[in-house]
Amino acid sequence: MIQAVGLTSAPRGELPPAVDDLTFEARPGHITVLLGGAGAGKTTALRLILQLERGRGVALFRGRPLHRIPNPARELGVLLGDAPADPSRTARTHLRMLSAAAGVPPTRADDVLDLVGLSGLADQRLGEFSRGMDRRLGLAAALIGDPHTLVLDEPADGVSRREAAWMHDLLRGYAAQGGAVLTTSRDAKESARLADRVVTVGEGRLVADQEAADFARTRLRPRVAVRSPQADRLATLLVDESQRADHAADPVVARVIEVVRESGTRLAVYGSSCAAVGEAAYRHGILVHQLADEVGDTGPVTPLERADGRPSGPAAGTPATPALSADALPAPVPRPMVRVLQAARAAIAPKGSDTVSDTLTLPVVAATVPAARPARSSAPAVEKLAIPRLPAPGPAWPLRYELRRTLSDRAGLLAAAASVLLSLGLALLLARHGEAPMSRVLMGWPRELPFPPAALGAGLLGALAFGQEFRYPALAAERGTVPRRLGLLIAKLLVSGAAALLLGLFVLVADEAGVRSLFGPQAAVSITEWPLLAAGWMGLLICCAWAGVLAAGVFRSTATGLAAVLAVPVVVLPLVQSAVAEPAARSLVGLPGRLGSSALYRWPSGIDQGVTVVMRLVTQPVGSAMALSLTLLVCAYALTMFRGWAR
Repeated sequence: MIQAVGLTSAPRGELPPAVDDLTFEARPGHITVLLGGAGAGKTTALRLILQLERGRGVALFRGRPLHRIPNPARELGVLLGDAPADPSRTARTHLRMLSAAAGVPPTRADDVLDLVGLSGLADQRLGEFSRGMDRRLGLAAALIGDPHTLVLDEPADGVSRREAAWMHDLLRGYAAQGGAVLTTSRDAKESARLADRVVTVGEGRLVADQEAADFARTRLRPRVAVRSPQADRLATLLVDESQRADHAADPVVARVIEVVRESGTRLAVYGSSCAAVGEAAYRHGILVHQLADEVGDTGPVTPLERADGRPSGPAAGTPATPALSADALPAPVPRPMVRVLQAARAAIAPKGSDTVSDTLTLPVVAATVPAARPARSSAPAVEKLAIPRLPAPGPAWPLRYELRRTLSDRAGLLAAAASVLLSLGLALLLARHGEAPMSRVLMGWPRELPFPPAALGAGLLGALAFGQEFRYPALAAERGTVPRRLGLLIAKLLVSGAAALLLGLFVLVADEAGVRSLFGPQAAVSITEWPLLAAGWMGLLICCAWAGVLAAGVFRSTATGLAAVLAVPVVVLPLVQSAVAEPAARSLVGLPGRLGSSALYRWPSGIDQGVTVVMRLVTQPVGSAMALSLTLLVCAYALTMFRGWAR
């Protein structure tokens, strides 16, 4: 259930707000449609409800604001525009990634794919999907967490009539299970067919809040659609004959039919019938190409004027939405476990029992004639799944999400493979010349390069961890943004660090194997300080990956994350070298021994060597520059996270 009270968007300079004091509710078990033309404020109202727009007002989901819901994916499913998904992923991997973020089992992905009729395309890449398939995928992503509420922005926009009919049946089945559906539409006839309640919005204000039957009676009326090459002459004759007939029958009360020209050859005749129009055309020898009964939209209703001069509130004769409060909320409805049967997925044909034509019409403001409620086709067969209660999300869910995201990211895998191949090529060149030390040969790091290729590859892996989130913000569709949560950050740091370690290990193994195979076993000489080399090498890659993660999370881009990694050797390292002179303030020689002698307990054997390695790494200019960069990025990330909470 959604309760929206006093939604008002932020001012837009001298322009009025896009949404002004909008109040309505979407009840469980019902489909509520926000109806309005382009620029009426429908999408802005949804974004205010989802806290994506700045403004005033209250939006409650079963009595709780969105920021008080611990796991929004379990409370509401959202589809705003196209499904934000990486086109290189398959439908199954995309939904399994989202299932981990929502804290549901991975088998839920197959359930929702079967629900929306995409089970046969589960392994197809999303970039190959059509518009209708993309809309189905968006619905599957919205249903992945088994939500109580669906919020959809024109879900049938741009799809065929068959796809739209199928989607409407799915939404009716969802509502039949007790779920609340809030959607938007620009078509009055579509709203009358789909909705249980229609909330009409005009210029950001509430125009009318009506039951579907009342809406159809007051906004829709029968008409006759006529196409003729002599449309102007036919219109004049129809009006003249109607006036003469009405005056002859009752000169005091004359009822004049209404004729509206919608195009060069198309007329819409209100207050008449196909028989009367056809007989008039036949009598005067007018050729008619089309003659059909339709139901048309009477046009928008003028809002009421308030005492302060601002038009607001429902139309005359329409009861206003009562004041809402959290104390007056009904008991929570059961969780809707919706699953359409196999026969329902195939039933995506137009509804033959509809009395509403699908022909678009122009709005006409006129007196209305009561019209019958358009007939609805039966909702698809649905059944409740006997699935146990889904577990609450724990600390492992962000880690599982990041693991699935990383393993399904083709860009990251290609970056890692390119880093290994480039490092191998440089290692072979260095070994051939025989001038570089073996440590640089194994790392593939010529002195001319500020960073080895593997370090840049690790930084790119880290930058992709957040950069792909902002490019395809599918993680938090209910908020439209990427959440900067501590658990998600820790998961990305852990996974990117592990990926950097694996990348470094592959580079060392591949470079040594390549050198031995081409130049013989004697080419790979032993390294005396291998503990220092291994620790420094792995530390460098992990720090580069973490710098990429933090920079991409702060600047919301993969490119800026990689640029921050490149800035360490190019910008930060020269500054550190110029600020810190070579002779240190105090020599670090013998520091491990002094620390061991001052400790309360005797250190185990080998600790002195480890402390020496760590101190030598920290005092290196590269290590100091990387530590300084990570410190600055951590502070910047914390600042952006706190600013997001303050909003």
